[in-house]
Amino acid sequence: MEQPSVDELKEWRNIMLMHRFALEEVNTKLKILNEEFQFLHDYNPMEHLKSRVKSLESIGAKLEKKGVDITPENAREHVHDIAGIRITCSFVSDIFKIEEMIKHQDDLKILRVKDYVTYPKESGYRSLHMLCEVPIFLTNRSEKIMVEIQIRTVAMDFWASLEHKIYYKYQDGAPEYLTNELREAADIVTHLDEKMKNLNDEINKYKNKLENE
Repeated sequence: MEQPSVDELKEWRNIMLMHRFALEEVNTKLKILNEEFQFLHDYNPMEHLKSRVKSLESIGAKLEKKGVDITPENAREHVHDIAGIRITCSFVSDIFKIEEMIKHQDDLKILRVKDYVTYPKESGYRSLHMLCEVPIFLTNRSEKIMVEIQIRTVAMDFWASLEHKIYYKYQDGAPEYLTNELREAADIVTHLDEKMKNLNDEINKYKNKLENE
């Protein structure tokens, strides 16, 4: 990679700044939605929010993998998850509740949804990915910035974290026995999510019964 010029360095800093602003916008929106849902339904669908802006090294590695030059222009065009937010929740049903809440936000444009919950990846990975476009209003202009939102249960997040550690360590060349073990673990996570949902349904039935007596 050639040494970037002063103007190119400034453009890289601008990209990182715009994506940080976009994260702040979406984070604020999600916190408002979560608090309102808690107020209306006495229930909190979002257990945890975690956000990050990709490092320049990660952006460069992704551009190299795509076989394009490492430039600010290519970063904008080819790397759509520079700004990312991960939402973890208790139950699978919460994932789709949150998806609907996000879809009803007038100032968020949904560009793409990938449902790996209903249709898991071959590895066993499960999560819902939403690519959104959010307007950022600046002193003399506005910009539309993409933010990727990932929504998954706590159990799915634990599995995904382990998968990431394994594939990072083995550089996508993990032994077959480990990938098989991962797939088995994914099946266990799916069963756990279903079990937790059934338990929660029973608790709610009992609670409603007490309230009606």
